[in-house]
Amino acid sequence: MVKVKIWGSLTEAVGSEYVEVEAKNFLELLENLKSKYPGLRPQIERGVSLAIDGKIYKQSWFTPIRTDSEVVLMPFMMGG
Repeated sequence: MVKVKIWGSLTEAVGSEYVEVEAKNFLELLENLKSKYPGLRPQIERGVSLAIDGKIYKQSWFTPIRTDSEVVLMPFMMGG
């Protein structure tokens, strides 16, 4: 299981700051989150960023995630 910190407005969709799901990579994590927490589905489909061990990824579907990784799911971040 991967422990995921849910950041910002996304916590409203799950009712918690942390959740746990099975996942070996970015894509599997998102798919399992959508399945386990349907309230996250709309935001995930619009786009989210994922920080793994301090590095932010977006659409890096096969980026591996270890069970001991620090993982943070956040709304899609855009530069300006």
